[in-house]
Parts: sequence; structure tokens; C-alpha cells
Amino acid sequence: MNGFLSKMKLIIFFIYVPFVYSASHAFITTYTEINGQTIAGIPEFSAVTTLDGRQIDYYDSEIKMLIPKQDWMKKFASGDRWKEYTEIRERVQQTNKINITVLMQQFNQTHGVHTYQRMYGCEWDNETGYSRGFDQHGYDGQDFILLDMKQLRYITAVQQGVITMNKWNNDTAQLEFLKQYYQHECVNWLKHFLMLRKVDLERIAPEVSLLQKDPSSPVVCHVTSFYPSAVTITWLKNGQDHDEDVDLGELLPNVDGTFQRTSSLNIPPDEWKKNQFVCEVQHQGRTFRKTADEIKSNNKSVHCCGFIEAVIRLVLSVLVGVATVIILVCDITS
Repeated sequence: MNGFLSKMKLIIFFIYVPFVYSASHAFITTYTEINGQTIAGIPEFSAVTTLDGRQIDYYDSEIKMLIPKQDWMKKFASGDRWKEYTEIRERVQQTNKINITVLMQQFNQTHGVHTYQRMYGCEWDNETGYSRGFDQHGYDGQDFILLDMKQLRYITAVQQGVITMNKWNNDTAQLEFLKQYYQHECVNWLKHFLMLRKVDLERIAPEVSLLQKDPSSPVVCHVTSFYPSAVTITWLKNGQDHDEDVDLGELLPNVDGTFQRTSSLNIPPDEWKKNQFVCEVQHQGRTFRKTADEIKSNNKSVHCCGFIEAVIRLVLSVLVGVATVIILVCDITS
């Protein structure tokens, strides 16, 4: 549970953690309620949902609107359903106001800035089929109470959480509802959003660029904005496969759910003059080629931006970032 503290702090300051691509997918909602004088620009209440670490929708007490954060999510956001989800968040906001007041009483606090957070959702592995749900609550940066999914019981590590723990554990109907939600409904929503994202991203053609810092540096074949992740990058020398002096980079995620990869060719400048080298990229049955005359280099100001843009893409690929369709309201009041 120590990780929950870190996640809470990251959400509060809107700093996003890196997402590492794997077969496991996560659908997470986080509520944050702040009581007392808040820093300018930070709302009293916010609700954010992420799919695989990337924000898909957002709501807070200042804008009072549920905002889709991905292009493919905007299609889902149309109609009365989206209005209903906005109203649900408004109700959660009111409930959390009461919750944080009760928590202050339980911790014998009468003033100051205090924070209550809830993080819940599910994970699913599309290779093994394994899934699990989680439901965690924190107060002032510390763990408060969590749902043990195996025992289907709430547990707490602090004395102030005992009253709430007992109350929630006595509600067997709600516990059974949560079991069904986390085992089935949450996972179904996760799969649904993965499909929406997949359909949208598969329409995007890969962007291929040849980049070189200076004439003596390796030439980098940079492939980005492709989905799904399977891609083949091949260097051709005079029409034949060339695998010498080639360094294939790791597959990296982009912030929009697509991927990027590089393949560097490190040969002397005279080799480029004597031979014809081509970077060939194959993705989803399509082939893309780049030749030496398309190299973007820092030697020419007109090409500098292209190289820097690729570097920026690489840096941004490790920054990802946050809200939900199904809202679970927890009442802490005893």
C-alpha cells in the first residue's frame, strides 16, 4: 500500500508516471477532495480516469463538466449518457464533502487543509485472462482503508478507520455488488475502451523520418505514431537486406497510445556516397521507405526542427498521464 501514497501525491500535483507497455491493461478512477484553502488552480474536487496510465476523461468542481481527453473518447462522450456521468460526478463531489468532514472529526481535526482520495478500478491481462479489482482510500497522504478482494472485506491500518471499516463490512449487499463490479463490469468497460482506442489508432499511418545529428553520426530511422505495436524496420543496401552496424532501439509508448521505435545505421559518410541505403518500415501490411536524400540533419536549420521534434517526442513518450464511466459512491458517515 505504500504505492498508494505516491499515486495520491502524483495526482494532486498533476504529475504523470511512465507507462511501460505490456499485455496487462489498467482502468483506474481517482477522486480527490480537498478541504480548506487550496492552491490557486487546484480545485476542491476532481475526478480523473486513466486507461493504461493515460487520461481519458476529467471533471472538477470548477469547470463542472466531464471532459473527454482522447479523440476516440469524444465519440463516446456524445448523447445523454455523458450528461448522466457528469451528474454522477456531481453527486460524488457532494458525498466526498461529507466524507472529508467526518474524517476530520475522526482524526480530531478542526482546521487546516486536508485531503481525501479514493482510487479504484481493475486490471486485466489480455494474454492470460487474469483480472483483479482494487479499491483504496487515503487521507492526508496516508492509507486509510482498502478493500481486500480475496476476503471481500475492508481492512484498515489506523484506529480512526475502524468505525468505517465495520460499517462497510456489515453491508453484505454492497460487498457482493462490488465483487460483481470488479470481477465483471469494470473489466468489461476496460475491454470496451481498449476496443474504441484500437479502432481509432489503427487508422493512423506510421510517421517515418531519417535523422542525423552531423555527417559523422549514425543515421536514425525514427518510426512513430503507429498502432498496434508490431513493426519491422529494415535497412537495405543497394536493394539487399543490411544488418551490419545496425542498432535496433526499444519499443516505446507515446502519450496518445501509439508507439515509436528507432533503428540506427552507423557507417562512414563515404559509404553513403558509394551505396544506396534505404530504411524500410513494414506495419499492418503497408510498406514505407526513406532514402538518404530525406535525412534531416542539424547541419541545416531547415532540418533542425525535425531532429529536435523527434527528441521531444522521445522525451514525451515517458510522460503519460487521467477519470470514469462507472462511479462508485462510498459514504464514510457512520
